[in-house]
Amino acid sequence: MAAQTFTLLDAADSPAHDALVEKKSEFIGDACHIDSLDEAMAFVASIRERHPKARHVAYAAICGGADGRQSERMSDDGEPSGTAGKPILDVLRQGGLTDTAIAVTRYFGGILLGSGGLIRAYSSAASLAVKAGKLARIEACRRYIVTVSYPQLGSLQQILAAVDGRQSEESYTDMVSMIAEIPAGNADRFEARVIEAFNAAVTPEPLDMVNRPVAIG
Repeated sequence: MAAQTFTLLDAADSPAHDALVEKKSEFIGDACHIDSLDEAMAFVASIRERHPKARHVAYAAICGGADGRQSERMSDDGEPSGTAGKPILDVLRQGGLTDTAIAVTRYFGGILLGSGGLIRAYSSAASLAVKAGKLARIEACRRYIVTVSYPQLGSLQQILAAVDGRQSEESYTDMVSMIAEIPAGNADRFEARVIEAFNAAVTPEPLDMVNRPVAIG
């Protein structure tokens, strides 16, 4: 069984937030949910805009995983190599987090911390930001395109509800087309029920795998 993965529900425009002071340097952690590394870069850019006088804005992000592949990105932003981005990335990895970005902003206090001190400070600020966030577990889902007639729509929506599915991107013309998002463990059952319900006149077309955040508690 694959290890459980998690994300944060906090949006980029209102990220989880906390801070600490280490030898007069302030380390400010911000963490949020992302759906792509491009969103992570936009989030980091927004943090830089909020802190134009900060000496460093180091960050790390992990995205993906529903299809078994993950992408990572990190930056020390001018700190000694391995003392900022890597400790932040380690917080994401150790927490089993994906689709998450963390930025740690440093206001230099005039006292050098050394490599060990920097690693601890960036790691601690990142951890504090995550702890301040709204944690969610990741549920891998398969997406389908499904097209039905208007009289068939109600039956399809009942099947979706029975397998904990969600619909999106609906298109209403002479037929109804939608994207159906189904938990991976229910995907085979969904396909079988649709084919059975409509006597094989409707067949869900598989698209891809996506991550779906599910709030904890």
